[in-house]
Amino acid sequence: MPAHDIVCIGASTGGIAALQAVMSRLPAGLPATILIVQHVHAADPGYLPEILSRAGAMRARLAVDGQAIERGIVLVAPAERHLLVTPSGHVRLSRGPRENRVRPAIDALFRSAALAFGARVVGVILTGELDDGTLGMRAVKLCGGTTVVQDPAGADAPSMPRSALQHVKIDHVVSLHDIAPLLSRLTSQQVSVDANESRMIMPKELEIEAAIATGDTDALAGIKTFGEPSLFTCPECHGVLTELREKNPMRFRCHTGHAFTAATLRQGLQETSEEALWSTIRILQERAMLMSHMAHHARAGGELAIAEQWDKEAAIAKQTAEQIHRIEGAAGAAE
Repeated sequence: MPAHDIVCIGASTGGIAALQAVMSRLPAGLPATILIVQHVHAADPGYLPEILSRAGAMRARLAVDGQAIERGIVLVAPAERHLLVTPSGHVRLSRGPRENRVRPAIDALFRSAALAFGARVVGVILTGELDDGTLGMRAVKLCGGTTVVQDPAGADAPSMPRSALQHVKIDHVVSLHDIAPLLSRLTSQQVSVDANESRMIMPKELEIEAAIATGDTDALAGIKTFGEPSLFTCPECHGVLTELREKNPMRFRCHTGHAFTAATLRQGLQETSEEALWSTIRILQERAMLMSHMAHHARAGGELAIAEQWDKEAAIAKQTAEQIHRIEGAAGAAE
């Protein structure tokens, strides 16, 4: 019988230290493949595998598209690629649409592993902001896998583990110190796998979303089948967002596949509005400087009436920019 031999770990803020703590206690002969998504900047140089390898006995390396997954290895998602797995037991790296404003996304990995390996999967959520991983953890649970969450009380950023606990029935909530021993126990246990039963309860939406993460553009048409157009636009591509029927948590996807929970959409719209406000302030300031410059030249040429008009326009632009600046500052203070 198969075992819990596919361990998926997701982390964000504070995640590097948390991953080091987990790796430091895992034995070299762990009979499982460990797949890690740590949210990283697009320009991340890819040093995380080296950092994790120094932390303990297991060796970590960046995942490579098409490689076979093997027990005893640790594969880390590279920057700007979703780390996915296939039923044939191979890695797939994808530039599919961002989910929760990140790529690699924890949800994408967990979802693909749940669909490919069902009850063999152990999903682990560590420290992190917002709620990436919650929907992926739900997929793991739905497909018969085991769910593990770091105790939010001990997390540097408790939002991700707290969200998973709020929305998914979690099997194990443990301290960071106890995660590695728990994984050692779980990976030594055999599991009963009934693929037919899993397929009977698996919603079509799960398969569609997994296909979208691979970059399958044909799958995007399926978004319309499990949601309704919303009043909101995508912060990534500015297309209309579909509000998905699944409300726990509230979720959205756009026609190009970008996915958001309500929390990540709020953050995205906030950042978009801030960018728009600062752009408007800059344009108004530049207009005020240009009008002042034109007024100076008009005055030097004896065109006093025109100079006065330019001065008035410069003053209006400057005043408007200052008013918008005050509004932006007040909104930031209220956060």
